[in-house]
Amino acid sequence: MPLYMDIHTVPAGTTSEDVAGAHAADVSVQGRYGVDYRSYWVDEANSKVFCLVEAPDPEAAIAVHKEAHGLLADHIHEVVEGA
Repeated sequence: MPLYMDIHTVPAGTTSEDVAGAHAADVSVQGRYGVDYRSYWVDEANSKVFCLVEAPDPEAAIAVHKEAHGLLADHIHEVVEGA
């Protein structure tokens, strides 16, 4: 299954705890879309969040974010995992 990295610009003041809650919401609905949100990273200083997700296509990954919390990514890139 393809692997994607999505990039969000979040409001200033968004904390890693806020993002943890959004990730938990993603995990709670991802099965309906055949998606696996594997990990995420938070850059609080630059108001960025990065999510690594296995999904059949970008639209499925986007649908999970939309249903779970409405915080959509600015960009989504297909990536290949390295060692």
